[in-house]
Amino acid sequence: MSEQISFDAFLAVDVRVGTILSVEAFPEARKPAWKLEIDLGPEIGVKKSSAQITDLYAPDDLTGCQVACVVNLGSRRIGPFMSEVLTLGFPDAEGRVVLVKPDKAVPNGSRLF
Repeated sequence: MSEQISFDAFLAVDVRVGTILSVEAFPEARKPAWKLEIDLGPEIGVKKSSAQITDLYAPDDLTGCQVACVVNLGSRRIGPFMSEVLTLGFPDAEGRVVLVKPDKAVPNGSRLF
């Protein structure tokens, strides 16, 4: 378990839900990854993310899928690609990333609480 944080520190992490609009191959990445375009609602808009999820997810599985993203970490350059949000996941027993997503549809941009 990690060190305990304050509730205010937790609230500082802005986790929102968005719908994946498009998925592209990312051959320049060091580890296999997809380039995602995610609609995070009218307040945040469409953002880009790189996700190392090729083991479990094909592009057709991802398009239209809602996922959880941290939207306030700032951009991060990954090779030639600028990732604007962090798409969240948990490792399965083999270490493959399983996406965090709502079990029912919610409006894009909804904040985790």
